[in-house]
This record gives sequence, C-alpha cells and structure tokens, in this order.
Amino acid sequence: MTLEQKIGQFFFPAVFINDTEENIQATERLIKEYNIGGLTFFHSRASAATNYETKKKVVLNDDSFQRLKELIVRYQNCATTPLLMSIDAEWGLAMRVEKTPQYPYAITLGALPESEKHLVYEVGKQIGLDLKSVGIHYNLAPLADINNNPNNPVIGYRSFGQNKEKVADFALEYLRGMNDVGILGCLKHFPGHGNTNVDSHLGLPVLKETLEELLANELVPFIKGIENNVDSIMIGHLAVPALNEGKDTSATLSKSVIETLLRKQLGYDGLVISDALNMHSVSKLYDKKGQLEWEAFNAGNDVLCFAENVPEGIQEILKNATPERIEASFQRIWKCKQKAGILDGNLSLSDTSTNHFNFETTSKLNLKIAQNCITKIKDTHNTITVFDAKNREDLAKISIYKNTDNVFFKSLTNALPSPEFSYETGGESVLNELEKKLNRFDTLVISLFVPKAKPLNNFDIKNSVLHFLGNLLTIKKCVLYVFGNPYALQVIPNLEHALGIIEIYQDFPEFQEAAAEQLLENTKCEGTLPVEVNYL
Repeated sequence: MTLEQKIGQFFFPAVFINDTEENIQATERLIKEYNIGGLTFFHSRASAATNYETKKKVVLNDDSFQRLKELIVRYQNCATTPLLMSIDAEWGLAMRVEKTPQYPYAITLGALPESEKHLVYEVGKQIGLDLKSVGIHYNLAPLADINNNPNNPVIGYRSFGQNKEKVADFALEYLRGMNDVGILGCLKHFPGHGNTNVDSHLGLPVLKETLEELLANELVPFIKGIENNVDSIMIGHLAVPALNEGKDTSATLSKSVIETLLRKQLGYDGLVISDALNMHSVSKLYDKKGQLEWEAFNAGNDVLCFAENVPEGIQEILKNATPERIEASFQRIWKCKQKAGILDGNLSLSDTSTNHFNFETTSKLNLKIAQNCITKIKDTHNTITVFDAKNREDLAKISIYKNTDNVFFKSLTNALPSPEFSYETGGESVLNELEKKLNRFDTLVISLFVPKAKPLNNFDIKNSVLHFLGNLLTIKKCVLYVFGNPYALQVIPNLEHALGIIEIYQDFPEFQEAAAEQLLENTKCEGTLPVEVNYL
C-alpha cells in the first residue's frame, strides 16, 4: 500500500442501516476511492445521539436486520482491503437493530454476585455470536466507566456499577466472552466518563480529578484491561485539566492523555480508537475540513470513528504526520484485522438468506440473570403481608406505565387472584379516579415500569405520578416492585413508608417472571445494588 492508502485504514465513517440508496452509493465511493479501514453501523440518521435535539422521528423498520446483512456484503464486495465492520452493541444488536436479541444493561449485570460473573461472560459470548452471524467483527463495548455520579446523563445504566474492582472484572468477562467467539472488543471511555454530569454527545464534560485520584479509581478497570491485552481502548470526549496543564482540552485531542498517560505511563500499545468525531464536544471546534481528523490522529488515536471528512482528513494526515507514526497506527489496525480473521482471503460473508438467532438461548440466559440479580431493598415480610390481606379481599395490584396484561401480573394471577388496575397515560384526573378506586383496598402490590433508563426529567416519570405514588405509600400497605434503573428509587417520595421494595432492573418478560416467583415463594434475592442510591 502507498502511504495514502495506509492512512485510509484509519478512517471508520458512520453508516446507517436505514439509509437512502444515494447515501449507500456515496459510502461505496468512499470505500473504493480512499481504502478506508472499516465502518461503524447505526440504525438511522435520526437515531444518532447528536440528533436528539433536532427531535427527528426514528422510523422503525422490521427489515433492519436483513438490510444490515445485505449492506455488509455489498460494502465488503467493493473493498480492496477487507473492512473491519464495527457497531456499538453494548446490550446486543437490539441496541441498533429491530427484532434481534436483547441482553440486560450493564447496571443489571453489575447487580449479580461475583460468584455469578460467568453470566457476564455468557452475555459477551452470545452478543459476539449474534454479531458474527451478521458479518460484524468489532463491538465498541463494554464500558469500563465507573458509575459514581447519579446525575450522569449518558453513562449511568451503561456501566457495571461504582465498585472499581467489580467493573474491571465484569468488563473483562464480557470481553473474554466476545473474544472466545472471534469478536474484537473495546474498553471505553478512557480516562473515565463516570463522574461527569454533561452528555459528551452535546457538550464537553470536565473531570476535576487529579492523576493520583484517577489512578486510584477511574483508571483501575483500564489498567486491568491493559494487563489482559484488551483489543482496543476508546478515548472519551471529556476534559481532564489536571492532565492538560489546566486546559479544558478533550482527551480525544490530547497528547498528554493518549501518548503520555495511556501509552507511556500505563504501557498500552494496542489499538486506540476515538469516540465518535461527530459529537458536539469536538465536532464544532475547527472550521477547516479534515483539521479535526488530523488533530485526533496527532493526539494518538489510531482509528477515527464517525469521521465525517475522509478525503480532507487523509490529506491533512499525509501532509503533517511522519511515515513512522503512520506505520505504527497501520500495524495496530492490521493486527486487529488479522485477529478478526478477515485478511489473507479468510473473509467469509454471511448468508443473507438465513436468520441465525436463537432467541430461546437468549431468553434462558436472561432468566438466569434475572434470578440472580433481583435485589431486596426493604422487606417487612412482603409475602406474608400480601397473602394475609384479609383473605386477599383487601389486596389490589396496580401497574404503573404498563397495562394489566403484563407478565408479572399474569404470573401472579393463579396464586394471588385480586383486582388489577393500571395507569399508562393521562393527567391528574385519571390518577384521581384511580385513587378513588383503590380506596377500599388496604394492601397494594405496585409494579412501577420506569419509562426511561436515563435520569433526564426523573426518568420520564410524571410529577403527578410521583405525587400519586408518594400518597399511596403513606396511606396504604405497599409492596413496590421497580422494573428499571435503580437510581429511579431516589425520585420516589415517601419511599420509607413502603413495607417492601424489590429492585428488578429490567422489564423483560423473564425479569417479570422472576419477580413474580420471588413474591410468591419469598425466594432469597441474590443481587446487590451496583450503585449507591439515596432512596430513604
């Protein structure tokens, strides 16, 4: 390859599964003309995180999976050098593609006891097999970020928790699972995005920690990853003034973070990939096309993810970089392509006519995780309270944000027949009516299906709903099952009055089933909260 062709390998532009034919052809031209190294797949332009503020509607497409397979074959067929196909699939292909297997969030896995960490390995392995069946070689996951800020708008539920050792262990298990089926992984977001309260898709978070503090906490999972030869490390768009002579420079554009800290001090010589270069924390810094790509490369990144100015970026790097530096980054990418088994005529394209997913395997794994991660927050004899409700005439079940036709209620029906109520949508008048209907009941089993995993606007739980819940907790005997982010416990008023609180983490059918089993049989809850939650 010429030097220019080698530079092309550093570029991983974004491609969208549900794109127009015109956009697809533009990508094919990029592949043919610039010898780019790989592609990073997203669902659609409207779903890209930086487009949230445009409020573009994401149009769902049940054929996304088939389209993805066909696009991968099409793009590989026009590449001279096999492309390293990548995707961010932290909780499975379902994060980007409809009707594909979904696995629990990292925060849910973080609730598992250490003795069950093999289940995290299984998640990594199954995600790896799902990606492989489609023709993807590289998952931009998992997070090695420590979840130590409840107000973090973007990390939260995507992190394994706030215990640095557990985060390190579980991230390595997930990586090992993927690696064992031939999929490359990535620890992100170096040097640690957990203790921030700004979404780096939209602005630049600033970490106030010193190097000593980072080494004692945030960097621990990355150091463990380096000791275990992690395939790649993604640099986060966050500023650490203590590492940059007091300046608020994004880590992705900082030689002192990548070259000095990661390469020299921590001894990492693997692949370094930037976080997406379209993110607003960096994308608006330079007027000249290609300048951002050069600055990111010059700072020490080998792969430029979501690079938007490929031709100009190649020319800037060609003009400014030394041949030695170009060769060093090229060799790192080449080594990953060799490990992925796509060089020397070994690239095998998936059969676009078959669907390889085994949803039964996913369901069994999700059920095992549910049974081992359910966490008892408070228990004043939940089961006895519910079963003793004056021969159950005093008992009602209420579902919030899901109708009564849910797996949790269905699983309870035979052993615990009682009137069922639900609130899905509507204003205060709907809630007032519901409260009147509940007047004659003394004991309530409340299932709260938390609408959103992110903390914005109280996880999208309406203030009127919070007021309604707070009132019930004060005047009734309530046993509360929370299906969602445990941080949501912090926004529920009067929680201290609940007789029982069980945290379930997800609303998957398997988790609802396990929750019902826990209530009916009073089984021991094996899980522990992966984060500190000030709920009482």
